[in-house]
Amino acid sequence: MTAWLAHLYTASGAVFAFLAALAVIEFDYRAAFFWLFLQVIVDGTDGALARALRVSERLPWFNGAKLDDIIDYLTYVFVPALFVWRAILVPETWIVYVTSAMLLSSAYGFNRDDAKTEDYFFTGFPSYWNIVVFYMMVLRLPDTVNGVILLALAVMVFVPLRYVYPSRTPVMRVPTNVMAAIWGVLIGLMLWQYPAISQPVLYGSLVFPVYYFGLSFILQLKTTKATKSGT
Repeated sequence: MTAWLAHLYTASGAVFAFLAALAVIEFDYRAAFFWLFLQVIVDGTDGALARALRVSERLPWFNGAKLDDIIDYLTYVFVPALFVWRAILVPETWIVYVTSAMLLSSAYGFNRDDAKTEDYFFTGFPSYWNIVVFYMMVLRLPDTVNGVILLALAVMVFVPLRYVYPSRTPVMRVPTNVMAAIWGVLIGLMLWQYPAISQPVLYGSLVFPVYYFGLSFILQLKTTKATKSGT
């Protein structure tokens, strides 16, 4: 029974995806981001819960990883693509092309065998479109700049760089998770303030994304150097 409850916890993300999509269509962007925020919390904790309850041992025939991937695609990719369309975050003539790039690149990224490596890294840009779109909404960047950023990130899905898996990458796990928790609190505060977000909170929240990408690229460089020195 507890194993099914763990899967139900993961599956709740599908409901959050539906509610977020409805909110986007109704132009209630604050509510949409709230539902996506809840799903990120679920996504960040369901794996630990499943391991603690030994779900794979108790229900070996039910693929929780596949369930997780389906929900992640909905909430990290599909709903953010709806945002790009509904909020017109890119030039109108670009919308179909940009959203198609997001959807198709992530479909590829989610289905490659090494999307999550054995040493717990993501391969290629890990489709954090929900976070990217959120910052585009609050920073109010020019639509052309948004379009270029989104297309560039779609290309980065195919580039086999390794990105930190915050809850599982062993390197710098404690500081990474502490910073991620602080960042989560700041995101929650931004949602509370939305759309009138205070500048200190907004720019303070950017510290973690900068840290995340910086750490990922530093570890990638170390891996590349180690590989070259070993050949």
